[in-house]
Amino acid sequence: MSPVVRSSSAAPTATRSTTAAKPKAEDRPQAKGQKKIPGARKIVQESLPNFSRQLAAMLAAGMPIVASLDALYEQTDNPNFKNVIGQIKRSIENGAAFSEALRQFPSVFDDLYANMVKGGETGGQLAETIARLAGFLESSAKLRRKVKSAMMYPVIVLCIALAIATGMIMFVVPVFGEMFSGFGKELPAPTQFLLDMSVFLKSYGIFVLAGIIAGVVTFNKWKATPAGAYKLDQFALKAPVFGDLNKKVAASRFSRTFGQLIRSGVPILNALEIVAGATGNKVAGNVILGARTAVEKGEPLSSAMINQTVFPVMLVRMLQAGEKTGKIDEMMDSIADFYDDEVETMLGGLTSLLEPLLMVFLGVIVGGIVLCMFLPIFKMGEVVSGG
Repeated sequence: MSPVVRSSSAAPTATRSTTAAKPKAEDRPQAKGQKKIPGARKIVQESLPNFSRQLAAMLAAGMPIVASLDALYEQTDNPNFKNVIGQIKRSIENGAAFSEALRQFPSVFDDLYANMVKGGETGGQLAETIARLAGFLESSAKLRRKVKSAMMYPVIVLCIALAIATGMIMFVVPVFGEMFSGFGKELPAPTQFLLDMSVFLKSYGIFVLAGIIAGVVTFNKWKATPAGAYKLDQFALKAPVFGDLNKKVAASRFSRTFGQLIRSGVPILNALEIVAGATGNKVAGNVILGARTAVEKGEPLSSAMINQTVFPVMLVRMLQAGEKTGKIDEMMDSIADFYDDEVETMLGGLTSLLEPLLMVFLGVIVGGIVLCMFLPIFKMGEVVSGG
């Protein structure tokens, strides 16, 4: 039997802010009974979208949930995810609802997933809801891959430049130093600087490396603190060029996640609480939680977000139009697609701009070292005659 197509008329739920209740305890993952899963991030990024797509197809074809999970259990390669599916299947066989079984594994099935599944169960549209989840996860993964691949290129080039420069300073420069040592005249300042740096790195390189490792460890620990994470996310939104990119990524994640939750019938206050943690930026999350407080007091969401500086004005205007027409979910999907395209275009432009700049940077580093080493040779007559 085909799943019943649900009208977008469910979206007005988002405008009834005065009647929306606070998130109930049962709508949140419970600390008791939660299980830690090794490799959860890899499961979410690589296995969960395909799992959701296949489960939705089986349910839409009329297969019972237990039989569907049993089939997915047999064909799953990841042993950790296989164990998760098996435990979920046993929980359902023991009488638990699918959404309740998912809440045992919040590191794999987060609030967004569990709440949308619960909405699908309540509305009798589980297959359709899981299909929407699959589409959402695939879109998120696609966006994440684009950002990651765009950032990977400059990082690789910078690492190569650093490795080449370090190798030349430690192993090539000393050879030239021995050659120049018998000239008996003061060497050009750039050449002498490189020779001094080579001696320093050979003598104290292990301490420099230890300092770098200690700095990285300290930074990661600071980044893991609430204050550090907030400061880092704040910088990410204000950084030149990349700040605008990060704002668009946050806008895309907010729009797509919020639209999916509203379409699934999740109350607006619950949806905003979930979306606050799904933007990938704590500053944006705080803005959403502030808007949630205003909505709880009876203010429309678009009005609560109009004066903030994190999300673009276009997003707020589209949200306002959705509130007036009762089609928030459709408006949010449209704006999410728009910002996905904006991010893709911006990443393409940045990559095209960075490629020649990085090549120039690499050439300056290597060429500068070579030039410094050959300066005394260019002035060989002056150096030798002074000896």
